[in-house]
Amino acid sequence: MKRRYLPGLAASCAALSLTATLTGCGAAGGLTGNNEVTLRVVAADYGDNPQNSSQTYWQGLADGFEKDNPGVKVEVSVYSWSQVDAKVAEMVKAGKAPDIAQIGAYADYAEAGKLYTADELLSVKTEADFLGPLADAGKVKRVQYGLPFVASTRLLFYNEKLLADAGVIPKDSKAGWQPKSWAELEAAAKKLKGAGVATPFALPLGREEAQAETMMWMLAGGGGYTDNEEEYTLDSAENVRTLEFLRDRMVGQGLTGPVEPAKLDRQAAFDAFTRGEVGMLNGHPTLLKQAAGKGVKFGMVTMPTADGTEHSAMGVADWVMAFKNGHRKEAGKFLDRLYEPKNVTAFTNTYDLLPATTSGYRAMANGTAGSAPQLKTFLDALPTSKLYPVGKKSWAGVSEDIKRNIGTSVQPGGQPAKVLEDIATAARAADQR
Repeated sequence: MKRRYLPGLAASCAALSLTATLTGCGAAGGLTGNNEVTLRVVAADYGDNPQNSSQTYWQGLADGFEKDNPGVKVEVSVYSWSQVDAKVAEMVKAGKAPDIAQIGAYADYAEAGKLYTADELLSVKTEADFLGPLADAGKVKRVQYGLPFVASTRLLFYNEKLLADAGVIPKDSKAGWQPKSWAELEAAAKKLKGAGVATPFALPLGREEAQAETMMWMLAGGGGYTDNEEEYTLDSAENVRTLEFLRDRMVGQGLTGPVEPAKLDRQAAFDAFTRGEVGMLNGHPTLLKQAAGKGVKFGMVTMPTADGTEHSAMGVADWVMAFKNGHRKEAGKFLDRLYEPKNVTAFTNTYDLLPATTSGYRAMANGTAGSAPQLKTFLDALPTSKLYPVGKKSWAGVSEDIKRNIGTSVQPGGQPAKVLEDIATAARAADQR
C-alpha cells in the first residue's frame, strides 16, 4: 500500500435523532426461509461511560434489521478499544470468528483468506459510496477487504485557563495559541508545572491507544512507521530522536504528570483533561463533547513539530470486515444497512467523528448532518494526514508490540533505540512470512 492522503472536508450543523435513525430504516426484506441464521457482530466502544456506549447504537441497528429480516438474529458484543482487537484475534484462533467485526486492522485476516471481499458483500451503491482514499486503504493486493467505518484526525488540545494562569497565553486572549516547535511545547509545559498544574502534558502510552500517540510524535519528528514505499522504518534515526525527546525533555523533567506514560490510557488522560488537571494533550474529535460537557474552555491546534517545519499529521480510519462463516448474504445485507446515510450520520454525530462515505461527507459539507462546528478544525487537518499501514498483514501484530512495549522506552533509563529495533525486527520478519 502506497502512502495515502485524505481529502479535505467541511462541516456545519443541523439536527438528527439517533433513535429515529436506527428505527426508521427501510425494510430490506426477509433473507431466509425456515432456517434461522444468527449473525455475530463484535464492535469497538467509542463511548466514555455506560450512558453513551456504542452498544446502544449497534443494538438499535440490530433490532431494526431483525424486524425487517425475519429469520435472522443479530448478536452484538461491544468491547473497549483496549480489548476489542485481542478479543477478535482470540475468537479467530479458537475457530469461532464473528461474522462481522468492527476493529482496528483487517489485513492479516485478509491475507489468511478469512474475509469476504467488499464486492462479495455489498450492493453497488454502498460499495461506490466510500471515500476513494479510504476505500483504497482497505485493499490488499488491489482487492478491498476492509470497509472504512469512521475517520478522524488528531490535534493538540490545551486548557485555556491553565495556560493563561501560567502565563503561556494572555488572559482573555482571542488570538488562541499555536506553538510551532517542540521547544515551545516544552517551555509551555515547564510554565504549567511551575504554576502547579498536576499534568502539564498528558502522554498516554498505555495499551488503549499507544500506537496512535506514538505515530503522532514520530510524524511530528520527521519519521513515522513506514517510508513512502510502505516499508517499515520504525527504528529510524528520526524515530529514536523523537522518543529520546519524550524521555529526556518531557518525562525526564516531570512534565507528563504523576502517572507513568506506559500506564496511562487515552481515556484516563481525556478524563483528567475534562477535570481541569491537564494542560495539554493530543486528542481526537470525541474529546470535543467530553470537554465541553464538563465546562472546560479549550483550544485546538495542529501538533507542533521537532523543528517547527510542517510535517504530515496522522489520520485514522477504523475498519469493518466480514469473516467467511457461510453467512455472506446476511452479512452483506446487514452491512448495507450499516452504511445507509442516516445511520452513518447518526454514529458520527454521536461521537463527533468524520464519515468514511461520500454521502456522509456531503451531508457535513452541506450543513445537513448535524455535526459539531468545531469538527472543521479536524477536517482541515485531513489533506496531509497519513494513515496507519493497515494494508500490511503484519500491522495488527506490530500495533500490539507497540502497545505493549513503547511506553517503557520513554521512562527514565529507557532505551528507545533498543525498543524500536526489537519492534522493527519483528515487524519486518512478520511482513516476510
